[in-house]
Amino acid sequence: MQERAEASFKRKEVQAREATKAMADYQAATAATREKTARLRQLRLAKEATDRAAAEQAAAKPAKPKSAAKPKAAKKRR
Repeated sequence: MQERAEASFKRKEVQAREATKAMADYQAATAATREKTARLRQLRLAKEATDRAAAEQAAAKPAKPKSAAKPKAAKKRR
């Protein structure tokens, strides 16, 4: 009877240690995901701001007048 109780106790100790390790792994993975997401968000927002500034700058430039296109000489058929 005592052997059975000791085996049960040891099993529960192992489970508790594994649970602690699993929780630490889970929390580390969650933190890494949050950091990566924040970094990617910053990069995306910076790119969007750059794109927006480029679009505004392009819109602010006066349109170049198109030069009169010279008509091309028609090819002669033989």
